[in-house]
Amino acid sequence: MTHTQEDEKRGRLTRRRQRCRDIDPESLVTERRFRIPSGPPSWSTEHVRFDPHSLVEREFPPITQTYTERDTMLYALGLGLGSDPVDFDRLRYVYEDGLVPSPTFPFVLGYPGFWARDPDTGIDWKRLVNAEQSIRLHAPIPTAGTVIGRTQIVEIVDKGPAKGALLYLRRTVSDIDGTLLATIGQTTMLRGNGGQGGTTTSTPEPHRLPDRRPDWVHDVRTLPQSALLYRLSGDYNPLHADPKIATDAGFERPILHGLATFGMAAHAVSRCVLGEDVRKFTAMSGRFTAPVYPGETLRHDMWQDGSVVSVRTTVPDRGVVALDRGRIDIQQ
Repeated sequence: MTHTQEDEKRGRLTRRRQRCRDIDPESLVTERRFRIPSGPPSWSTEHVRFDPHSLVEREFPPITQTYTERDTMLYALGLGLGSDPVDFDRLRYVYEDGLVPSPTFPFVLGYPGFWARDPDTGIDWKRLVNAEQSIRLHAPIPTAGTVIGRTQIVEIVDKGPAKGALLYLRRTVSDIDGTLLATIGQTTMLRGNGGQGGTTTSTPEPHRLPDRRPDWVHDVRTLPQSALLYRLSGDYNPLHADPKIATDAGFERPILHGLATFGMAAHAVSRCVLGEDVRKFTAMSGRFTAPVYPGETLRHDMWQDGSVVSVRTTVPDRGVVALDRGRIDIQQ
């Protein structure tokens, strides 16, 4: 590497750190200033009848999906990457020359679609929201290829008529040769299906955030059309596009996909902690605690403790925590 190349590399690293650190310390988020909503506002108590026991036995056919570099880039655009045309660190996710998949790209691979809308499920699909999410990478994700997704419902936990039910889902994504690429966990809150049976086991304790000021703070403004872009990667829940369905569900307008917020948090860690070396990203989990509306600014607070990075995402303008108890495991 020449001296000129070394100087350019140091310059990019300095600019990246400035983008992550140039925040007024007085504006940093504290637990006292931000309220985590305890539940949805005044939902109807009328429930759609469904059988949680038969739903757990539901069989999902394997999903074979062939994707191209275009799909890889479209997913990144749905996360808002590429909004700065001269940000060369982010160009790698949206440009075919040296293309790198986003670490959370497997979320949209081998995806079974919005199956909860099928009438035979009995799920009140207009009132479901994503509650928790996790991903573990087992092998590098190709920029293009063919994968097989296998989905199963692990458990349905009844939280009672006032709270709904938690549906735990697991999906594996493998390549055509059977190599496991990623394992994905998802917890969905069925707000209209509580008190109708299921197990009553306690949910696992989530990751605890450090009790100190964040090591990094990174603000990102989402695009007004973020949800419309993200849904083109396969999640066509109309809650994210149709104003009437969104208001019927109790929201002001269509909300951003929780997985988009999740992916944005992953990229905040990639930028501030990993220096955009997403090969070091191995796993991530987090809990969704408030909706995000497209166009809002997200603030990502990050703490590093060895190979564990904690993350919390807030919406400063509304004073709410959108993604809480986030944990990312990295290679050092």
